[in-house]
Amino acid sequence: MVFVLVLLICAITLIVIGAVVDGMLYLLSTGVLLLIAAVLYLLVRSVSRMRRRPAH
Repeated sequence: MVFVLVLLICAITLIVIGAVVDGMLYLLSTGVLLLIAAVLYLLVRSVSRMRRRPAH
């Protein structure tokens, strides 16, 4: 879980820097891609956890 939080913090930081500093569009793009990767990782992890639980 710490890994995902670090990814999210890095993504948000890169997005903010890329949006504020002129000419740093590549940082904005990298931050967005990192954010998407972190969210997809969370989704895959949550779906795999739901499938492991036995039905009552």
